[in-house]
Amino acid sequence: MNYSNMQTTIFDILENLSIPFERVHHPAVYTSEQARRLVPKNPAKAPKNLFLRDKKGRNFFLLAVEEHKTVRFDDLEKQTGLKRLSLASENSLQRILGITPGAVSLLALINDTQGQVTVLIDRELWQGNRIQAHPLVNTETLILSIKDMEKFIAFSGHAIQFVDVA
Repeated sequence: MNYSNMQTTIFDILENLSIPFERVHHPAVYTSEQARRLVPKNPAKAPKNLFLRDKKGRNFFLLAVEEHKTVRFDDLEKQTGLKRLSLASENSLQRILGITPGAVSLLALINDTQGQVTVLIDRELWQGNRIQAHPLVNTETLILSIKDMEKFIAFSGHAIQFVDVA
C-alpha cells in the first residue's frame, strides 16, 4: 500500500508500533541547508537523505548521512561494490517512495512495498540517541529515537547497510 497520499497513516503506523515521537511544524524545506534555518533547533540528528540509483537505473538506494558531510559517490561505490551511483530522478522518487523532493526521509521506506530500495546509513549518524525524519511531507519533522527508527525500518521490510562517509 502506498501511503503518500494518506499522511495521517504514517502516524497510525508509528502508533501501532508503539513508537513515540515529537512533531514539529515548519515552512517547507527542500535541502539540508534550508532545514538548518527553518526547522526549530533540537538535539536530534538531522540527516541529509539522498535517493540514489545505480548505473543502469535498476537498483535504488536511500542514503542517510550526517548533514554536514559531503557524499563522494566514488568512496561509497568502493565500500558497497556498486557502480556509477547518481541521484535518482524525481519520477523514480515519486514512483518508488511516493514522495516529492524535500520530503525524502527514512519514513518514506513504508511506501517501498516492492523492496526496491536498499537502505544505506552512515555509521556516524547512528551513534546518536535521536533522529529527525519528515513524515512524507517537507512541512513537518518528527523526532524519534534511533532505536525506534530501526524498529520502523525493520517493519517496512528493509535492512540497514552501514557505510562510512568521510
